[in-house]
This record gives sequence, C-alpha cells and structure tokens, in this order.
Amino acid sequence: MTTLWSFLLVLSGLILVHEYGHFIVARKLGIRVLKFSLGFGPRLWGIVKGGTDYCISAIPLGGFVKLFGEQPNEPIPPEERVYSFSHRPALHRAAVVVAGPVFNFIFAWLIFFGIFLSYGNPVLLPDIGAVQPGSPAEAAGIRAGDTIIAVDGQEIGSWDEVSERIRASGGKPLELSIKRDGKIFSLRVVPKKNKLKNIFGEVIEAPVIGVTAADHMKVEKVNPLAAIGLACSRTWELVDLTFQGFVKIIEGVVPVSTLGGPIMIAQMAGQEAQQGILNLFYFMALLSINLGILNLLPIPLLDGGHLLFLTIEFVRGRPVSMRQMQIAQQIGIFILVTLMVIVFYNDIARLLGFAPPLGRP
Repeated sequence: MTTLWSFLLVLSGLILVHEYGHFIVARKLGIRVLKFSLGFGPRLWGIVKGGTDYCISAIPLGGFVKLFGEQPNEPIPPEERVYSFSHRPALHRAAVVVAGPVFNFIFAWLIFFGIFLSYGNPVLLPDIGAVQPGSPAEAAGIRAGDTIIAVDGQEIGSWDEVSERIRASGGKPLELSIKRDGKIFSLRVVPKKNKLKNIFGEVIEAPVIGVTAADHMKVEKVNPLAAIGLACSRTWELVDLTFQGFVKIIEGVVPVSTLGGPIMIAQMAGQEAQQGILNLFYFMALLSINLGILNLLPIPLLDGGHLLFLTIEFVRGRPVSMRQMQIAQQIGIFILVTLMVIVFYNDIARLLGFAPPLGRP
C-alpha cells in the first residue's frame, strides 16, 4: 500500500507541475486552453470551467495540455486567431513549450527550500572512520577516530571540504590539523594519485590520502535566506549531474540497463516513503529534475523537439514544412517507443530477478 500511494503522489505531482507550467504560461499569454488532462486515453472524470476541460484520463502515465490552434494546419476563423497557439510569434510558443520543464526545476527548488528551512542542512562531519593500510594517511600517523579541523591552516567544517582540498592539492603535501582525544596537533600528509571510479563508473585518476568518513552527521539550522541559496545550489548540482548522466548514456559510458520506468519508480518511491517523508520528497525533487531535462532533449514530440523546430523557425523566419514535421514526428515516435520498450524490459527483468537491482554490480 505504501508503494501504491507514494507512486501515485510522485507521478501525479510531477505531471501536474509539468502540465501546469504549459497551462499557466499559455493562459497568461492569452492562448486558449481546451483541455488539461491528468493521464492519457479515455476521459474518466472532469469539470469544464472557463472553456477548459480539467479531467482525469484512463492511463495514468503522463498528462497533456491541449491548446486551441495547436496544429498549424487547423482551420481557424480570422477573428479567433488571437487565441490560437500556432498563430502566435515563435517566442510566445517557445515560452509555452519551455514552461513545463522550467516548472519541474522550480518545483525541485521549492522542495529543497522547504527541506532546508524546516529540517536544516545535513552535514557529514570530517571525522575519520577508517584508515587504509599502506596509505599516505597511515604513513603520516593519522588514525581512525581522528577529526580533521583544518587543512593548510584553513578551518574545515565538513567531509566534503576535506575531499575538495585533497582533490585540489594535485598531489602536493598538505598540513592537516588533527584533533585526537581532546588534543590538537599537525600532521604532514602527501596525497597519492590513484585510479578511482566516479559516479558514472568511469575510471579517473585523483589524489587521495586513504581515509573514509565515520558517517557522523550534524544538522545545521538555516535561516530563509540561507535556505534559498542552499536550494539553488542543490538544484543546480542535480541538474548538472542529471544532464551529465544523459550524456553518458548517449556516449555508452552508462549502460541502458540502468534506465527504469514506472515499475522502478513505484518501487523506489515505496522504499523512500518507508525511510520517511523527507526522503520521499527528496526523491520527488530528483525525479522532477530528471523529467525536466528529459523533456528538453531535442527529440520530436518532446518539449525539446518543439523548441528545436521553433529555433529553426526563428532563425529562418519561416516554420518547418508540414512534410518535414511529419517525418520528424515519426522519428520521434520510433525513439520514444524504443525507449519505452527498453525501460519496461529493464523494469520486468529487475522484478523477475533477471537483472541486478540498481546500485549493485
């Protein structure tokens, strides 16, 4: 039951946010909105208000906003063209198209802002949990249980800061201020360049000293202004990471077996919900960012594909021909159907145990 309600909350929430972006910008620009649907297929329930049909449809795996004059070849009476999407300038149409992904990013930011403001900022402390045998840290005399309080005279407040300073050293010697049993003293350590795997599984070379964190956390309470900055930073980090992930999939660095569809989303939503409401909302924000970037990919039928056509129209001064549009849409359908087959296959393979769960080799 937890899996079901959390899946419905996550999916319906993200769809509503995305489609509301298209809807509200179209309305603000004076473009008539004929339908706002949560789901695809046959209409199950809804109300008509202000000329718009707000409804729930049978297939709950998406949603759409239908605009008046959406198709360029629709016959529109001259007096009605002011309300028609296709008769608006390219910049107006681009604003409506891009609003969906933008609202996904704004929604993620709002979630992070709420988490930081209500809960605080969780920080991994610079406490050492283990020292690798034969490592530069062991040679320097560092022990498990030590706390790093400064690097080269600059105070340290988190494990991330320690990692950043070590990476930035380029292998040059570092002076660490260590706290042990209430005493503070300095140790000189020389980082050693080692081959590691990054988050995408790529082998990289980076300086390390051979220590791991003790997993000691503290939660720093933050004011609204700090929460705004932290939310912006976290949103941008995940946008950048997600974009890189899509690029790595295209490059073949990240296998397509890591992709997942509705079943995987439902399973992960259920797992996060069991860990607590904060985890569920964090997952929702991450998924919202993924949805925003996915829709910005230049694939026909997606928002990014529409933006590509509008960019071409803006540069050329005339729209893409109907024939070219139809060919592009057929290509887009092929790409999206192929993607759907892959993610559903991956979902079923994981469900039946034919493939390892995400996060395992």
